[in-house]
Amino acid sequence: MSSVTRQPSPNFDDRRYPVDMLVLHYTGMETGDAALERMCDPAASVSAHYMVREGGEIVQLVEEEKRAWHAGVSKWQGDEDLNSRSIGIEIVNGGHDWRLEDGRLPPYPNAQIDSVIELSRGIIERWNIPQTRIVGHSDIAPARKQDPGEHFPWARLAQSGVGLWPLAMSGEQGTVETALATVGYETRDLPAAITAFQRRWRPARVDGIADPDTRSIAFAVADTYSAG
Repeated sequence: MSSVTRQPSPNFDDRRYPVDMLVLHYTGMETGDAALERMCDPAASVSAHYMVREGGEIVQLVEEEKRAWHAGVSKWQGDEDLNSRSIGIEIVNGGHDWRLEDGRLPPYPNAQIDSVIELSRGIIERWNIPQTRIVGHSDIAPARKQDPGEHFPWARLAQSGVGLWPLAMSGEQGTVETALATVGYETRDLPAAITAFQRRWRPARVDGIADPDTRSIAFAVADTYSAG
């Protein structure tokens, strides 16, 4: 893993709950430097514990024992105040707001993902984080967030021990809403929850519609999470 440099952010406070989650984000800004400046600006009131640059370099902004301000209004598996419960990693990527000239989402370089995996594995081990509580920002705030995006390589992370990935499809087992709730999604806005689910587990189709393939994957993920 790349060496970790420190650029302390003033945007943190004390935790109210033990750490049991890892939240992955993209920065969604034009450059990593712009994102870093914003997370260190007291007026912005945002931060994360770490930022990972395109080349794999890691910057630590907030000590893991403290509550960084990255998750916002969010919910997972019935829990709120996820800032108090989680470690947040910002991954430098322009995302949906800073696409490539041809309109595609900017890729995540291999060196960057390698660092994210190694950093995440260390965090998971230090805090004994369950695999069912490794999430993207869009998972925990589906009505307002899109990151880390449908271009993020979740399957690759799962193969390296960061998060879960279903190995086989499942038959119908109730409703999609029940399946998503079993995984951990807040389903009051069901189309938003389906969209967030698709970003992570069915990135080829991100439209909020529970077509047969999305339903099958949802049941498979619910089975995987129930067993995980």
